[in-house]
Amino acid sequence: MPVDTEALNSAYQDVRDDNSSTEWAAFEYDSSNCIVVCKTGDNYSDAIQLAEDSNRLYFFVRVKTGDDLSVRNKFAFICWIGERVSPLKKAKMSTDKAEVKRVIQNFAKEMLCSERSELAYDKIQAEVRKAGGANYGSGQ
Repeated sequence: MPVDTEALNSAYQDVRDDNSSTEWAAFEYDSSNCIVVCKTGDNYSDAIQLAEDSNRLYFFVRVKTGDDLSVRNKFAFICWIGERVSPLKKAKMSTDKAEVKRVIQNFAKEMLCSERSELAYDKIQAEVRKAGGANYGSGQ
């Protein structure tokens, strides 16, 4: 599976950069079935709009976690498979994902989603928090 490694890596590093406002990157299949950068942005709700019943996407998302005393960024890797994607293309994503993960290597949570409601920021954030273990607050 061809992957535009250089472009994916650039988008990945941009999301990971604390000095960047970019909060997410989306990767899609182009007409030749190469995985390329679809879009990046600083408003996660824009990313959700890309997810359609008929497409396959990979998302890399910055998520704010922590507690009252320590806020930090963690990351989620999300595979989106729309409900109307053919069974063959759904199956192919499992092997293609390995190629994407050669570039997208550091994340706290990997998720597979097929309904837009699963992509809600609060749901992603809750999953990342759960994956992180203890979450101490001030008790207030």
